[in-house]
Amino acid sequence: MKGKELEVRFAHDRPHLRAVAYRLLGSLDDADDALQQAWLKAARADLSDVHNLTGWLTTVTARECLDLLRARRRRAEVALPAEPPAAPSPDEAVLAERVGLALLVVLDRLSPDQRVAFVLHDLFSVPFGDIARVLRKSPDAAKKLASRARERVNGGDPAAVRADAATWRLAEAFLAASRSGDIPALLELLAPEVVRRADPALLPPGVPALVHGARAVAEETRAFAARTRAAQVALVDGAPGLVVAPGGRLLAVLRLTVEGGRITAVDVVAGRRVPIAVDRMRP
Repeated sequence: MKGKELEVRFAHDRPHLRAVAYRLLGSLDDADDALQQAWLKAARADLSDVHNLTGWLTTVTARECLDLLRARRRRAEVALPAEPPAAPSPDEAVLAERVGLALLVVLDRLSPDQRVAFVLHDLFSVPFGDIARVLRKSPDAAKKLASRARERVNGGDPAAVRADAATWRLAEAFLAASRSGDIPALLELLAPEVVRRADPALLPPGVPALVHGARAVAEETRAFAARTRAAQVALVDGAPGLVVAPGGRLLAVLRLTVEGGRITAVDVVAGRRVPIAVDRMRP
């Protein structure tokens, strides 16, 4: 296949390859990086024996994504920055909306191999033989990885539980007050003896993992108001909470415990610490 013909074919397959890469990586920038590497490999490869170029390009793109996912997993977790992550681009926001934040968040909980096996098979109908070549494992092993991923994705079905509208409104009010740093509003929403517990991996040095009392929690919330720009209300394990997931990449989850119309506990959990089920649908 000559250079110009390959360029035309790659341009034709690019929307499909980008969709695969985005679902695997949850980041449009990373997806485009994976596509660039896939193009460079295709341009250097001998494709004379390739009979299904789209399948071959999908495999190469998926392998680039797998390497990026594994590199992410190897990096140590660090505290969230004082300033929020950059907002996703319009294209990324549209993709996140189309794919579904809930799915992207749950996919981020899978191991790299599970994510590749599940996305390629369940979302793009790639045969397990091809997935096995991406993962460099046997087809049976690829099938098992997809099955385990499917159990994790479907195991905590957020549609099974819907919070009442009043509790959802409370979570929305808490997010709005957090973003504006409105101390009086926060004090109205928080129970006097509210407790804030946080994963130490998310906290700057010197910030305690446990904070007691409405005033202390409200003042700390105002201090971190910039971070909430990347947050949104979502159902977390069936109850309203906040999810910090810019562009669909899960960074942190805030579980809210509500009793008597006020928030009695705020648990801030790092994105990869515990299994959760997240859904953005409003009850």
